[in-house]
Amino acid sequence: MPASPYVWGIDIGRSSLKALRCRVSPTDPRRLVAEEVECIEYPMMLTQEEANPVELVRAALAELTSRHDLASDRVAVAAPGQSGLSKFIKLPPVEAKKIADIVKYEAGQQIPFPLDQVVWDWQRLATGIEEGGFVMDAEVALFAMKKEQVAKALLPFDEAGIDVEILQLAPISLANMVIFDQLPDPATVDPDDPPPSVVLVSMGVDATDVVVTNGLRMAQRSMPIGGKRFTRALVEEMQYTFAKAESEKRNAVHAADPKAVFRAMRPVFNQFASELQRSLNYFTSTDRSLKIGTVFLVGNAAKLRGLSDFVGKQLGVDVQRLDTFTGLEGPGVATPAFRENRLGFGTAYGLALQAAGAATLRTSLLPKEITFDRMVKAKRPWIVAGLLGLLAAGLFNFVGWFFAAGSYAPANYTSAFAASDNTKSLSSNAKSGFETAEQQLRGTANWQRYLVEAHDRRFQALDLLRTIQTLLPRDPEGTTVENPADREEIIIDSLDMEFFPDLSPWFAGVQGDWRLTLAAAQADEAGRPNSETSAAPPAEGDAADPAADSAAVAEGDPAAEGAGGGGPSGPGWVVEISGHHFHNERRHSPREGAQFVRTTLVRGLLGHGDPVTTTAGPRQGEQLQVKDLGISFPVIVAEEPIKRVAIDGGMEGGGMEGGGFGGRGGRSPETGEPEPVELRQYSFVLQFVWQPTVPGGVPRSAPAAAEPQF
Repeated sequence: MPASPYVWGIDIGRSSLKALRCRVSPTDPRRLVAEEVECIEYPMMLTQEEANPVELVRAALAELTSRHDLASDRVAVAAPGQSGLSKFIKLPPVEAKKIADIVKYEAGQQIPFPLDQVVWDWQRLATGIEEGGFVMDAEVALFAMKKEQVAKALLPFDEAGIDVEILQLAPISLANMVIFDQLPDPATVDPDDPPPSVVLVSMGVDATDVVVTNGLRMAQRSMPIGGKRFTRALVEEMQYTFAKAESEKRNAVHAADPKAVFRAMRPVFNQFASELQRSLNYFTSTDRSLKIGTVFLVGNAAKLRGLSDFVGKQLGVDVQRLDTFTGLEGPGVATPAFRENRLGFGTAYGLALQAAGAATLRTSLLPKEITFDRMVKAKRPWIVAGLLGLLAAGLFNFVGWFFAAGSYAPANYTSAFAASDNTKSLSSNAKSGFETAEQQLRGTANWQRYLVEAHDRRFQALDLLRTIQTLLPRDPEGTTVENPADREEIIIDSLDMEFFPDLSPWFAGVQGDWRLTLAAAQADEAGRPNSETSAAPPAEGDAADPAADSAAVAEGDPAAEGAGGGGPSGPGWVVEISGHHFHNERRHSPREGAQFVRTTLVRGLLGHGDPVTTTAGPRQGEQLQVKDLGISFPVIVAEEPIKRVAIDGGMEGGGMEGGGFGGRGGRSPETGEPEPVELRQYSFVLQFVWQPTVPGGVPRSAPAAAEPQF
């Protein structure tokens, strides 16, 4: 263990290496003193095609070690959030001493790889209450990385001769930073009345990490939009080289034509704001008690002029650039390297906090075998001295036993040997009894979990049928449409479902149909009138109205995330609906045939329909969207051409069960019987995925759905 009070937080970014050498303030434990600051920019971004990331990082670390001796200091480094897994799990009521066992069980369920292939760690959060040895409403944070990803993250430091003591995911380091710097001390916070949550938006080159925390609880998500997206927009729109586009982005207000630069980046501004809004909606939908406070932007990409004002205007929340750290002081803060790049030091700041023992989240993904080897190496001189002492003691003991052997008499020790054997037998029996009791306890806990799940799931099928009924189109209540061809209705002929242990093979067979269905539904959605417009980011010094040249922003599709090739995976049901409709006259074009199904039933299954009232579970009686019930990926898999059919005009009714159209065809003058009605019929077969969930319920024991790849 290094004897120095100093620590290093080192963040290997995509465009530069940031490092802070700090120590805890001797006068205030809630402040960190920065003694040394380094920001070493690479000649090019690591993500550029012509870049050699290994050599660029190696050169940056060599420059760092040439200026500073890190051998005596604790070193903490970060890995990208996309390379690992973060889960925040709410535990059922449990004995405090059993939390570790439950977490290990949950790790096996939540981590989509065998545990011997990953490095994982966990920590209990400052939530829940404990009485009589039992804990209620406890939450734990679970983090994991595959071993090959860990080795990849540590390799450049091993080659540079830097002993890393902490390996943390970058979003967790950011959470430690914002809890320490922008929120009250968690020890002073009332769990029943926590402060509003801070939203930290860290813009990287390729992606953006979004962290939400109030100091007691946290959530984290990654957005696939980073600073490079703005640069690419300039390359494509302005025909710049990548290097010139990057320079124009950073100095947009000083460009030859600032308006043209901002106009080229406007679509990315809109995409970023829309994606951030979706993330905030996701957080508030999963935690109804969440209160959003200030939104902070960090990362060098957040330097983009006008971004914070634009995002704040679009979201209707307070958005600021976090360019002042209240808990960081010292000579390093005044250096040009820090002042010019302060938005990019959030991760390094959080790493230094953890290395100094001042962070809230203290997990580390450094393999235990490395920690053990480091400990042995540090204590090697003492081990050698101890072995020599043991050798001397052993020699002395041998001499003593040699002289005492002559006095040994087996009869004197018979009773002692018998007592020893008896104690061994009792110990073995006790151990066996303990193992049996432990197995029984685990079996009881599994049955308890199964019964809870069965209680929450008992009305899931009813909720599915109610959902389908709710999403079927219908004429306005209280109106009667005489012409059956003009009725807003789809008639269900049959409904069937099949269970798949893994939905991937099913999706592989319908992926093409899914893309066609989704594209058509999105095209229809994009063609709908939209009163919401997105204002363009204002250019510096422009006296004109910043919202003069606004562009409409289409609402994001909840199911579109799976359109890029992800698709469903894991166990689930495929529900098949066979049906038809008569909304196919020429006057209905283009909203006829398959497009009528897409704009009504398919659109509802994609998450744009009316909400559904849940029957049971923790959120019984609430209005929820279909995605909360596990419904996704609606696909029209078969259809028949529109054809003329004759329908009995004497039948009354219609709707989900089918039926006729009373009086529409008139009556025969000869027989007086109702004459058939001729209509244009379109028939189809639609399938969708149903992975039943209980909104607000405990996680299922079955294998979890696919998690982000790492």
